[in-house]
Amino acid sequence: MTEDLTPAEAYAAALARNAERATALAPFREMYDFDLDPFQIEACKALEAGKGVLVAAPTGSGKTIVGEFAVHLALTQGRKCFYTTPIKALSNQKYADLVKRYGPDKVGLLTGDNSVNGDAPIVVMTTEVLRNMLYAGSQALSGLGYVVMDEVHYLSDRFRGAVWEEVIIHLPESVTLVSLSATVSNAEEFGDWLDTVRGDTEVIVSESRPVPLWQHVLAGRRMYDLFEEETDHGGRGASRREVNPDLLRLARTENTRTYNPRDRRRGKMIREADRERERRQRSRIWTPGRPEVIERLDAEGLLPAITFIFSRAACEAAVQQCLYAGLRLNNDEGRLRVREIVEARTASIPTEDLHVLGYYEWLEALERGIAAHHAGMLPTFKEVVEELFVRGLVKAVFATETLALGINMPARTVILEKLVKWNGEQHADITPGEYTQLTGRAGRRGIDVEGHAVVLWQRGLDPEHLAGLAGTRTYPLRSSFKPSYNMAVNLVDQFGRHRSRELLETSFAQFQADRSVVGISRQVQKNEEGLDGYREGMTCHLGDFEEYARLRRDLKDRETELAKQGAAQRRAQAAGSLEKLKPGDVIHVPTGKFAGLALVLDPGIPAGRTNGHRGFEHHDGPRPLVLTAERQVKRLASIDFPVPVEALERMRIPKSFNPRSPQSRRDLASALRSKAGHINPERHHKQRAAAADDREIARLRTEIRAHPCHGCDEREDHARWAERYHRLQRDTQQLERRIEGRTNTIARTFDRIVALLTELDYLRGGEVTENGKRLARLYGELDLLASECLRDGVWEGLTPAELAACVSALVFEARQSDDAVAPKLPAGNAKTALGEMVRIWGRLDALEEEFKINQAEGVGQREPDLGFAWAAHQWASDKSLDEVLREAEMPAGDFVRWCKQVIDVLGQIAAAAPKENSTVSKNARKAVDALLRGVVAYSSVG
Repeated sequence: MTEDLTPAEAYAAALARNAERATALAPFREMYDFDLDPFQIEACKALEAGKGVLVAAPTGSGKTIVGEFAVHLALTQGRKCFYTTPIKALSNQKYADLVKRYGPDKVGLLTGDNSVNGDAPIVVMTTEVLRNMLYAGSQALSGLGYVVMDEVHYLSDRFRGAVWEEVIIHLPESVTLVSLSATVSNAEEFGDWLDTVRGDTEVIVSESRPVPLWQHVLAGRRMYDLFEEETDHGGRGASRREVNPDLLRLARTENTRTYNPRDRRRGKMIREADRERERRQRSRIWTPGRPEVIERLDAEGLLPAITFIFSRAACEAAVQQCLYAGLRLNNDEGRLRVREIVEARTASIPTEDLHVLGYYEWLEALERGIAAHHAGMLPTFKEVVEELFVRGLVKAVFATETLALGINMPARTVILEKLVKWNGEQHADITPGEYTQLTGRAGRRGIDVEGHAVVLWQRGLDPEHLAGLAGTRTYPLRSSFKPSYNMAVNLVDQFGRHRSRELLETSFAQFQADRSVVGISRQVQKNEEGLDGYREGMTCHLGDFEEYARLRRDLKDRETELAKQGAAQRRAQAAGSLEKLKPGDVIHVPTGKFAGLALVLDPGIPAGRTNGHRGFEHHDGPRPLVLTAERQVKRLASIDFPVPVEALERMRIPKSFNPRSPQSRRDLASALRSKAGHINPERHHKQRAAAADDREIARLRTEIRAHPCHGCDEREDHARWAERYHRLQRDTQQLERRIEGRTNTIARTFDRIVALLTELDYLRGGEVTENGKRLARLYGELDLLASECLRDGVWEGLTPAELAACVSALVFEARQSDDAVAPKLPAGNAKTALGEMVRIWGRLDALEEEFKINQAEGVGQREPDLGFAWAAHQWASDKSLDEVLREAEMPAGDFVRWCKQVIDVLGQIAAAAPKENSTVSKNARKAVDALLRGVVAYSSVG
């Protein structure tokens, strides 16, 4: 209280208040109708002090306030601020926010296919746009004071992450960097790297959520708290959270229930619906249906809600299920408001296209307050869903995880149907980072007192595992940085080869690799100290015991090698004898569970072909099917025959023999015993060991006996120390190889890329050739392939539609590879050019193998995908949306996205292609115009 202060303290407080009023932060704080959080104030003060900042905070905590303060500072100081985001939807959203605050004259937008007021003092852009500006030395960079990198944790993304590091490394030193990240466990490490490459950087980490989050599991009719009620559910304190014992009890009871073995009908699993019905009958709990979940949350006042389903089709199915269930979440007034907004936002879409896009079904769901949200939707439709959700007119959204990537759509409740998702290669558990990102949407700041994360009960759910996901609030940031061909020519052009190599060694990827080497180096140092001690322990007064131990080790290695050769030879002999068997041969199985007399029913020889038993293929030699004397029909393996086998007798197998009939087996086994039961198989005589006649072994034994240390009384003690020495030395050498593999890894990859580019005449003696300057303008995964196609004139003479078809192969990647079905291709010149592109890729692929450029490590050119060529050609040929989508069998959202990516690369090709004696540049621009129509043209600002 002021009256309690001494005059000196009151004077000091007044000075502090006056000093704060004089800062840029004071008027900025007045622009908001709420007070800033401590972490926001700390970051803003560091920015005003001239430092760069890294802010790591949970989703929805308001870290973008710090980015907006950088915008405020730039305008105050008469400088520029670039605000970068990873995706166009985020750019559009931030552009709209900043226009609302500062007006359209002061804010611009630059994305891959749109340019709005690009010379404004504040420009919102995707990160790739800024990277391209840096390499091109754009004039727009002059006067740049601040760059905000929103969602900077994207640099972990294996496909696009390198772009973030390129920007951070290449920004001019005078630019202050504001990095905004989700909560990551190694923020300090990332901050240390920023400090190294960008100068003084303050790291501000906030773990607390602005709105406490309750975690639940919904099972049957009951909603269980994941953690016990009295513990720290809000995530604000440090107390340990215990899993709800009721939930643990439930999991133990339900997960130990077994299915009736009759659930298998003729070897096939019964239908999912039948299993679910039987499960409900047997169990006290079940997984509630989607309409049931929404009704339950509505009754408890927990809407609006986002249900994350890791499948586009399932999101659409969920909306239909809610419609069929008669779910209505909006009143008449809300329904009218929804229709008004939707009709205004979709007025520019041609009426004939609305039917194709499923507009009327989509509108009906929206009017009821229900919607899907996924990448397969038309961008306009997605934006309408986002707007209606924020306005409270859509209360239940079924979304894929793409919604969690920064779009401002907070909800009161987030529902996760499953904790497993398809990652492109397999079904895998979601990570703690993904769980945090998804549930971070729950709890709207300034609206909700608390947020709720609800996981639906599934058979096999482990509450302890779920608690681990919910309790691990952080995940490590791992660099995905790899040099590319385009990056290499741009770097060499700007900095020369030597300086470029040094720059790449400053990447976060190399920084992390070098840090990991520090720990390994310490271990090597410890091992070397241990080796000194072991060397002392094996010292012998009679001679060099290290030499003696090496002779013993060489002897042991030689004996092991010969033993392996002998075993391999015996296996080969046994396999050869199995190949000679015929149906009706009586044999003696030498070992294994079915040792004894047996009759060969099927020798199991044909390699790679399935024989009578389902799913069996001959991958490891013959596997004969036999009838044993004990009436068992079994498929034997090579392990049952460590020695060669011979037919002891022959028997006729009746044509009526049925291996599945117990009577047939009994009769034939009885005949087998009668025919051959009296025969004693010849014992397999052990061959003379190869070691007995080996000259190398004889030499080593002679040298060992002649060595002075052989006569030492403490020889075996010394030998034990020598063995420890050898094992530790081997481990140390492995660690040293790991250090060598991690040191200068990025630079070594760069060297290989430079060597290949030199071979192809893109670089010459450290200089960039004309070919290289063309490559420098082509950005994308298949940059080198595009450049080679331009150089070889593959696209000369193509029409705009044919060129669009060819360029689509550079960007398109099918969501699921289907090698069995050849894609439909446009005929004529386009088909010829596409074939030539694949041929050129084959040549480049062989070159990459020669120069040890590995696609598995994220470097190199993948094979062009021709799956979008027909759709791109048809759309550029002015075909209707209905016709194109029907033939392409592709959702409208995917179609628009791929068209926009083709447009982006066509723009690059138009700039890079030669202007004289070439039709490519002119036709690329025409192709852009041909593609940019209808729903592709009308898909929002970005």
